Amino acid sequence: MFPDLIRIGDFTIHTYGVLVALGLVASYLTALYFGKKEGLDSKKIDNLFTFTIIGGIIGARVAYVIEHRDQFSSFVDYFAVWKGGIDWFGAFLGGAAVLIFLLRKYRIPVLKIGDVAGISIIIGHAIGRIGCTCAGCCYGKPVPPDSPFKDLAITFPKHEHTSAPAGIPLYPTQPAEALGNFLIFGILFFIYRKKQFDGQVFSLYLVLYGIERFLLEFWRGVTPPLPVIGITWNQVISLGMVLTGILIYIYGMKRHETV
Repeated sequence: MFPDLIRIGDFTIHTYGVLVALGLVASYLTALYFGKKEGLDSKKIDNLFTFTIIGGIIGARVAYVIEHRDQFSSFVDYFAVWKGGIDWFGAFLGGAAVLIFLLRKYRIPVLKIGDVAGISIIIGHAIGRIGCTCAGCCYGKPVPPDSPFKDLAITFPKHEHTSAPAGIPLYPTQPAEALGNFLIFGILFFIYRKKQFDGQVFSLYLVLYGIERFLLEFWRGVTPPLPVIGITWNQVISLGMVLTGILIYIYGMKRHETV
């Protein structure tokens, strides 16, 4: 695809890094916009965003190490994030843990900030997945020659900064997820304007993204399925997201109806 945005001699700016940075900026601006709508202090939003990102990076690395332990040969390798190797669900869980701690400290309602977080996360995630497409990470499984999806397959060239196997038609998991995330963002943006209760937007984020990711995992070629159950641990977490989202939605609706 397009792993290097700028390359002059040994100096390289990777497209993936630039798009991840743009995704973070988009998430931050979205959080500020909707945080103000919720009447939240912008300084507290800044702190929540900063420390949640740090927790997300740590969680992303820990999850990747657990999932790909065979790729690490020395103690230093576990910390070499600059060489690549992060996991989105690890980032989600790590960031969520830090966020919950800070919400208790600031005494901010969890579901209120959850609505802000849900719509902010999905827009940044969508932009980040475009970066994945450029870098060839999170790639799909090989597309069989007789597959009805063969015309949608993407083939990555051989490149030192591309993770995907070169010259093999693969399922377009990265752009598919990016498009799905942009669609979810549009739905949540519309819902936010008419939301009936705190937690409604967050619950729908959990349900919609959980379903999307569960289905996409059947195409992804990165994470092997777990023994016995035959699905990946990402799919297990996706199902947990869907169930949690449904429970939050039911809880919110019941509270709304009793008001």
